[in-house]
Amino acid sequence: MRSADRADPMPSWRGGSTRDDIDRFLAASHEHAPPDRVAVFDNDGTLWCERPAYPQLSFFVDELKKIAREDPVRAERAEYAALLRHDAARISELGLPRIAMALAELFIGMSPDEFSERCRRFVTTAVNPMVGSTFAESVYQPMLELLEALRAHGFTTFIVTGGGTEFVRAVSEELYGVPPERVVGTMIGYEYVTQEGTPALVRTADLVGVANEGAAKVINIRQQLGRRPVLAAGNSLGDREMIDWAVAADGPTLGLLIDHDDAEREDSYASVAGSFESSESVVDVGRRSG
Repeated sequence: MRSADRADPMPSWRGGSTRDDIDRFLAASHEHAPPDRVAVFDNDGTLWCERPAYPQLSFFVDELKKIAREDPVRAERAEYAALLRHDAARISELGLPRIAMALAELFIGMSPDEFSERCRRFVTTAVNPMVGSTFAESVYQPMLELLEALRAHGFTTFIVTGGGTEFVRAVSEELYGVPPERVVGTMIGYEYVTQEGTPALVRTADLVGVANEGAAKVINIRQQLGRRPVLAAGNSLGDREMIDWAVAADGPTLGLLIDHDDAEREDSYASVAGSFESSESVVDVGRRSG
């Protein structure tokens, strides 16, 4: 630990090859012009704890439970029943993408402001049973320190997540200091309507494009941000292309892969993408890629 060094901007990072690589990158990063100092971070499993379930999935299930109490018949839909009964086999059989789209239907017709407020309330009050604190408190301190260190070196930081864009935007500034307009995620469509003579937007259950994982992350960074990162951090094969793209940029670059191997303080598990399967281990990919 370097906590004895009061000037250390990242006291949670132990000395070693990873810390050395980060320090070297920060020192060399001024070779990039300020507009080119761009860093992108995955969210689930990279900036905050994704166990025992993705926080957004926990939020959806919480909302589903409220609806099930009011409308038990609706709760018998296959996707909802599997979640409410904690039927892991059935959930696996149905697949996360299908379940995610069914859950999105719970919010059809809701205004973006109301949806964001519900997300914010859940994240700041609901307890993550994995760590015994709220989801808002389940963020990784080393990553918060890295975000701040990057900003101190003139970087603009972005979140590029497979999770729902609006869910993450609702809390990104409060949790990470990342404004909502710097969040790229999986997009749900809106409908423009007139309510009592006033124009408004309401949510649909239609996916805009595809889930923001794999190569889609690179494409959406280009389309929505228009800036190529020189640092990328992730924890699953859903982040592979994003990290590869950042590392292949000109000048000093850095790719970081989080390996969840700490069973004592969090959980020990192999990270996987949420929207596609792969027989390859993300850790093996990371080691082979340096």
